[in-house]
Amino acid sequence: MVRTRVGYAGGKKRGPTYYDLGDHSETVEIDYDPNRVSYGELLQVFWEGHDPATRPWSRQYASIIFYHNDEQKRLAVESKNGVETRLGKKVHTEIRPFAGFYLAEDYHQKYFLRHVAPLILEYARIYPDAMDFVNSTAAARVNGYLGGYGESGDLRANLDRLGLSEEGKSLLARVGERLAR
Repeated sequence: MVRTRVGYAGGKKRGPTYYDLGDHSETVEIDYDPNRVSYGELLQVFWEGHDPATRPWSRQYASIIFYHNDEQKRLAVESKNGVETRLGKKVHTEIRPFAGFYLAEDYHQKYFLRHVAPLILEYARIYPDAMDFVNSTAAARVNGYLGGYGESGDLRANLDRLGLSEEGKSLLARVGERLAR
């Protein structure tokens, strides 16, 4: 991943916020390097990350894939059909063209990282501008590791590239030990 950001998409309301979403859904925007991870691999992670056979109980939490071109649409539809076949159930995920993304409020960004005070303080010093923090690849990776995503070996290999102090790296390495279990 290059970066992830959370926000709102899929609706017509201009400038949605968490408390005034209108017809948008909560969304994760993913920037990725197609030389390192394929769109198909991203779709696989998407399907594994939730139960697509469960109907959403509100528009806010709808399961949606927003595609940017015909190839992404084709792959999304194929993967949805494959999941329906594998599950033997209707999948309630929508597949829709991307029409815009509104960044969520700062306090929603990097959720797991925001709950580890020593690390969030380090990143606040590195990125005094909130948008630099939101757009940071390092912060996105640390957030993922703290959320239990990734492999412990990958974390160890990237530890020196995340901009953290020795104390921060030690704290994050303990997360890696949990990932290994």
